[in-house]
Amino acid sequence: MAIEIKDKTELHSQMRQLFQGMESALLSDMENESTIWRFQEGEQLMHPGHYLRNMFFITKGLVKVYREDNDGAEFFMYYIKPGQACALSIACTERNEISTVRAIAVEETDALMVSYTNMEEWLMQYKSWGRFVIDTFRHRLEEVLLAFDNVAFRGLDERIEFYLKRQCRETQSKTLTISHQDIANDLNTSREVVSRLLKKLEQHGKIIMLRHAIEVLEL
Repeated sequence: MAIEIKDKTELHSQMRQLFQGMESALLSDMENESTIWRFQEGEQLMHPGHYLRNMFFITKGLVKVYREDNDGAEFFMYYIKPGQACALSIACTERNEISTVRAIAVEETDALMVSYTNMEEWLMQYKSWGRFVIDTFRHRLEEVLLAFDNVAFRGLDERIEFYLKRQCRETQSKTLTISHQDIANDLNTSREVVSRLLKKLEQHGKIIMLRHAIEVLEL
């Protein structure tokens, strides 16, 4: 279960490292007016139907965001990394709406929660806050368009290669601790199809399948 972190000792240096383009006064306000919540691997930061009262930034860890269809099938959309905010949490908090996506912590993750009142005040006071919000939506739109292009214009074999490259980039590792079922879930396909295509990549010398992991050699 997520816990609130009362000790903000590390937050000062984290904020100044992650948000270097923001005014010092804004960073101080963010430290003082926000709360920090720690989520363990697999815990949800938001889910469909969740009423959002706060937007959130990630200061440590990694979060995956999924879109869910009417039948409960999920499709992986993008990651949220340290120094980034969830654009949909901004929109839902500002418009007083419920979430339509699921956000899950990939590893132990610290999230900085900010209220709608603070968001409104900072838009009036700080230019860098407005730029940050716009950049957040722009970046997420690019991610969503990339995911759409990947589904619309690539075969599943190409999508798996793209997916593995993306995982390597986001986790900064070429050894991915991920199961065939995890990949199937993220790509909204079957484990059997994923296993067959991964075996093909291994035969072509692009990956090595390890026990509970995949080592990416060349994609």
